[in-house]
Amino acid sequence: MTHVRQPDTDDRLDRKIGSRDVREWRTKAGQRLADRHGRLASRVGARPALAATLAVGGGIAVAATVGASWIYDGVTSRNGIESLDGPALALAQKLRSPAVDASAAGIARLFGPVGMPVLGLAMAGALAARSRELTPVVVVTAAGVGSLAMTLAGKNIIDRNRPHRRDAIAPFEKSPSFPSGHTLNATTVLGAGAYLFALYEERNAPQTVVIATAAATAVTVGLSRVLLGAHWFTDVAVGWTTGAGWLSVLITSHRLFLTSQDPAHTR
Repeated sequence: MTHVRQPDTDDRLDRKIGSRDVREWRTKAGQRLADRHGRLASRVGARPALAATLAVGGGIAVAATVGASWIYDGVTSRNGIESLDGPALALAQKLRSPAVDASAAGIARLFGPVGMPVLGLAMAGALAARSRELTPVVVVTAAGVGSLAMTLAGKNIIDRNRPHRRDAIAPFEKSPSFPSGHTLNATTVLGAGAYLFALYEERNAPQTVVIATAAATAVTVGLSRVLLGAHWFTDVAVGWTTGAGWLSVLITSHRLFLTSQDPAHTR
């Protein structure tokens, strides 16, 4: 059975971003994935199937991070990707000023090990209250747990030194530099929250604003880490790319969850 979205009278707000119904699967691979997930959901329930999909996707994301870390380690030793890092840090030092430094330090605290979980839980709680269901809490929590696992995997494999403290600005950190956990967490948690908010918002303009704001914030968080000298630029770049990969898994898992609840899928 292939799943092609059929017109119906269900116009709930938690189904569309712009004019696109997220339950639509336009490729054969997507249709097969939706069908298989639908069969699983029919046996165990929609939410257990979502949890299973997130768990499997999270495992794949961590494994991909491990593989990317080994590739990164080999490529930097052969081709000198790290040659990007010195010029990036030098440029960041030229851009520093008391006001810019204070702003970057504030960003580090807001999206750090304490601030990011608090922000994520607050966002998940607000989305759950708006939707009157716990699914947003599951998705946002998975985003944070997965990004933390990916960060730890990369740090343990590469064990890369951060820039010298003489080139950095407080607050200083002692953990390995690769990848940037601040960047990875912001990309996934804010991205997941923006996606869910867009689903619960009827108007296109607020959808666009919140998604653009989340993307701009993730970029700002990453660049602030370079400006502070807390990370090399390539640490941040990998945080963006691996975070985007995990975010795509989260969004796909949630779309499958919504599809499994669609009466058209069972026809």
